[in-house]
Amino acid sequence: MSIDSKLALLTKAKEAAVQTKAYQRLQLLFDEGTFVEIDGFVKSGDGYAEAVAGYGSVDGSPAYAFAQNSDVAGGAMSKAQAAKIRKIYDLAMKTGAPVIGLYDSVGARLKEGSDLLASYGELLLLSNNLSGVVPQISVVLGPCLGTSAMIAVSADVVVMSEQGQLEISTDGNDGTLESAQKSGLAHIAAKDEQEAVAVARRLVAMLPSNNLSNASLSEFADFNTAMNADDGYSVISACMDADSFVELQKDFGCAIVAGLAKLGGNTVGVVASQPGAEEGKIDAAACSKAARLVRFCDAFAIPVITFVNSVGFASLKEAVKLSNAYSEATTAKVTVVTGNAYGPLYIAVAGRGANADVVMAWPDAVVSPLAPETAAMILWSDKLKDSQNPIADRAQLIEEFKETECSPFVAAADGYISDIIDPADTRAKLFAALDMLAGKRVSTLPKKHANIQI
Repeated sequence: MSIDSKLALLTKAKEAAVQTKAYQRLQLLFDEGTFVEIDGFVKSGDGYAEAVAGYGSVDGSPAYAFAQNSDVAGGAMSKAQAAKIRKIYDLAMKTGAPVIGLYDSVGARLKEGSDLLASYGELLLLSNNLSGVVPQISVVLGPCLGTSAMIAVSADVVVMSEQGQLEISTDGNDGTLESAQKSGLAHIAAKDEQEAVAVARRLVAMLPSNNLSNASLSEFADFNTAMNADDGYSVISACMDADSFVELQKDFGCAIVAGLAKLGGNTVGVVASQPGAEEGKIDAAACSKAARLVRFCDAFAIPVITFVNSVGFASLKEAVKLSNAYSEATTAKVTVVTGNAYGPLYIAVAGRGANADVVMAWPDAVVSPLAPETAAMILWSDKLKDSQNPIADRAQLIEEFKETECSPFVAAADGYISDIIDPADTRAKLFAALDMLAGKRVSTLPKKHANIQI
């Protein structure tokens, strides 16, 4: 066969590949003209492998990606597909670049038997080994079942479209976007694949390439909106750069608002209380959500900003998990007490237990070792002995106790609050604090890891 004939066959094969869903999705992901396919001619059985893999630029930054190709045998996992994905993980580990996985597969080629089990195991191992080394983003656009679902959920962020299906069971009867959101498995919901891929691009642009590099600095604008301590969203909007907040796990653990944002062009993690949920307490799901974000940010040296306005925890086990996440994190940590911060909650996320670098408070914040209602009755009960109207006097007594004994000025006098600030100055104060902490370095005790509550 002549060289011209071979080139003609090559062109025909390339043209056929470009028409598949997987290839087109990767073209959407990468900057125009930068995608380079690898192992494009690898065979699986009588046809080509059921995934497209390669590298390119995402918003100017190098990245690796693979996309299961539902146009080829339904995207079924095989030894050949696993080998292509494994090469992506290997290259990402060598070069320190993010990995984006686009999932859409009907299952696996069961005829490959034990070899397929080994292939799945290798991918799960590599994904876990890469965790905390380079950012991993999963984009679920179709069925993602069984072990594939485990690999996808092992990523740092899971983006899922309305057409996606994420479930450990392989019967295909569950795993809707709604259920994945409620369980916290899906971090970000997207209407369709175009929106899901766009979200993945935005995340890559916000995150550092690896755990030894910094996130890129971007242009920014002030948001300048009114702040309401009882609404975490309004506090975040007023303090972060305009339109920069990317919320994670929105429908899971609603007592906490958590996500990534930009402050002065720098990427930060944000945790904010949402007092209107769960009667002002941080429930188990909210603790888990906040702990995951803090650990994710710490892995990539992304500063964590926490806005506190909650009366306490609803779950001891999850409270310990959250406390461990904060205390173990060595990234820059700045806490702002915008409302209530009582006892264990203050200690875990704002006090010495959190090892926060800077703790600020608004003037009308309430900082107390116990709920003021309880503390007032224990310490000032004698003031109600001769009361003619105990109900009204009790309420007045509690308010007086808050104003005098639970004032942030009292905590600041004892050195437990770094600064008391005008709410309008919060953004500027945060920016100054993070600028000061930019060179933070911490040496920790030699150990493999802490033994946290799971």
